[in-house]
Amino acid sequence: QVVFALNQTLLQQESLRRGSFQIPYTTEDLIKHYNCGDLSSIIFNHETSQVPNFINATLLAHERVTAQEIDSYFRQELIYKRNERMGKRVKDLLEEYPDKSFFFAFGAGHFMGNNTVIDVLRREGYEVEHTPAGQAI
Repeated sequence: QVVFALNQTLLQQESLRRGSFQIPYTTEDLIKHYNCGDLSSIIFNHETSQVPNFINATLLAHERVTAQEIDSYFRQELIYKRNERMGKRVKDLLEEYPDKSFFFAFGAGHFMGNNTVIDVLRREGYEVEHTPAGQAI
């Protein structure tokens, strides 16, 4: 799986350099959607996530299975488990210091898809509100 992932990453980078593959978003797109709190937007689909995307139409059947196994592993380890740890840390701080005020800031990856940090905190009984860019806290 490691060799497969490395080969697919190299092929993707070569396609980017040749111009035969283009990233479907710009940095400005990411900033705009992040600031608007629109993280469920199409801009944060599979191609733009932090998880490498090795699944594509050119793969052979056995390669597609390997790509799906890697995708599942990365999502579980890099997104879901990480968000669970981050959410639990926030919860622990809030419970340990109930009389203190906190400000938590997370990168966009913590809000993508299911099992976000917000989902973890809501499951723990917390109410979480989005504060749009430019709005006073």
